[in-house]
Amino acid sequence: MATASKYLATYLNDHLAGSTAGLALCRRAASENKGTELGAFLTGLSEEIADDRRALEEVMDALAVGADRKKVVAARAAELAGRLKPNGQLLGYSPLSPLVELESLKLGIEGKLAMWRVLGQLAAPPALDRERMAELAARAERQAADVEARRLQVARSALAVA
Repeated sequence: MATASKYLATYLNDHLAGSTAGLALCRRAASENKGTELGAFLTGLSEEIADDRRALEEVMDALAVGADRKKVVAARAAELAGRLKPNGQLLGYSPLSPLVELESLKLGIEGKLAMWRVLGQLAAPPALDRERMAELAARAERQAADVEARRLQVARSALAVA
């Protein structure tokens, strides 16, 4: 069994924390947009993000890297605190909310893509199989493109110039 350096363990835990926050954000955004095309998209995306998080946990297990619970809890708390951001109205969900959420999700997906690419370069089978890392990177690329398309759609309506 391959084992991770302390730096790889830190790197993986940072990404696990990020995936925790991203998954919570995506699920909340899906709930806020339930019954819409965007809500359906976000529901599917949250399922994929959950799958990606499980894939990361499998890599961590294979490399004997334990989850840093403090980082995971802090990431969840940060996502909850992020809900307090101004969105153009005092209370509730505004047309700006999904735009900001999609931008945050895109940033997280780009980070995940970068991680899968890095892990593919390390290639320490079976934990870091290059082919599996390439598959996960390809899925992240597709997710980023899909989120970007919806982000631009939402931006046109949320930021329309009169």
